[in-house]
Amino acid sequence: MPNGNAPSRRTGGRVRSQDAHDAILAAALELVEELGYRAVTIERIATRADVAKSTIYRWWKSKPALVMDAYRTAVEQRMPQPDTGSLASDLTVFVTALYEVGAHPVRIRTLRGLMAEAQLDPAFATQFQEWVESRRARVAAILLRGRERGELASGIDLDAATDHVFGLFWYRLLVGHRPLDPADAPGQLAQLLDGLRPRPSGDGH
Repeated sequence: MPNGNAPSRRTGGRVRSQDAHDAILAAALELVEELGYRAVTIERIATRADVAKSTIYRWWKSKPALVMDAYRTAVEQRMPQPDTGSLASDLTVFVTALYEVGAHPVRIRTLRGLMAEAQLDPAFATQFQEWVESRRARVAAILLRGRERGELASGIDLDAATDHVFGLFWYRLLVGHRPLDPADAPGQLAQLLDGLRPRPSGDGH
């Protein structure tokens, strides 16, 4: 019998709702990594998460919204948000973690599949682009702090610089001609930053 002096455990709807929410996100990510985006359905996610489809539609209006929310949550948990006070250090921490996907073939396959789907399905493309912009915003913030500290040229194009940071990652991930090796990140960033740093007023043409 329960101990009458023991505090009662709360089992309210908020706890159950959070558990269901987390289970749905986990199920969506698992299924995308196992089956690929196209084979994933709301029905399959509901079955894997052991919830009703109506529970899913309470929080997400569509499969694209749910899948990219699940992927966004996973990436944010895996990726650091460095603010060390040094541009080179912040970027090295971020890109080194980014390249760690190279050790996970399932994640590589999933990212390639999501990128391909974004070229074919306009509804998914919108959700995918929102995720891409959220990742770009992280790097743009790092670059902006560096510019404010004088570590970048004052007139630097932050959008282009952000694309440079991600460009090598996406090219190697999609083409597959060279590996994504975390050990390469510091040298590649040093080469990039050499072209972005401010120059003495008499330098250049």
